[in-house]
Amino acid sequence: MLAVAHYFVFGSFLPLNAGAEQWFWLGVSGIVGFAVGDAMLFEAFVIVGARISMLLMSLVPIMSAFFAWLALGEILNSLEIFAICLTVAGIAWVVKDKNKDENWVKGKKLALGIALGIGGAMGQTFGLILSKKGLEGGFPTLSGNLIRILCALAAIWLITLFRGKISSTVKRLKNKKALYPLLAGSFFGPFVGVWLSLIAIKYARIGIAATLMSTTPIILIPISYWMFKEKITFQTVLGTVIAITGVAILILST
Repeated sequence: MLAVAHYFVFGSFLPLNAGAEQWFWLGVSGIVGFAVGDAMLFEAFVIVGARISMLLMSLVPIMSAFFAWLALGEILNSLEIFAICLTVAGIAWVVKDKNKDENWVKGKKLALGIALGIGGAMGQTFGLILSKKGLEGGFPTLSGNLIRILCALAAIWLITLFRGKISSTVKRLKNKKALYPLLAGSFFGPFVGVWLSLIAIKYARIGIAATLMSTTPIILIPISYWMFKEKITFQTVLGTVIAITGVAILILST
């Protein structure tokens, strides 16, 4: 999908104008963000469930702001820092209220799940920072996303090859029940969503962009209510109000 879009926009299926520096920064970004970070996050989902995993992922805006300050010199004022913390607190409260019926894990399994969740958050954080580095000089975001996906794709299939899982992975394409939702998820996620996220970090400071991108649990509330008949509790409403207030302050302060 990215290659086809790239052809219609730039006249080639691959970013032929990309130099070694773009391929390096964006390629490493793709491997760190997709091949490593997402793999750790998905494993955390399996071990400790969605609630704990998403609570750990709500740390991404704070981690992004901190490491963007260290690596790129991006400075946030006190009001912006307050708004980010307020938004993260609201998101965490909403997520904490959901999935209360998940089986609780403990001991080494819990520690492993938390470590993987934090690893997933770190992967997303450094993926954003490395992407911004690779987009310097006005490099197109569509080309940048295509490079990220290509390098992540190569890394994932190399891992699959070394694990001897090529055949079993290809056979799973026959599972139409899983394939169609994955195709739809690929369209709205790595194709449209990540492309837009690269545009966001290109023109905004990473901490601010990451905060806006982390509001997914808030956006999902009306969808969960109408499509899956999930109940909306007072805690969910209050957490949403807090998060939206933080986002409003963040936008007005920039």
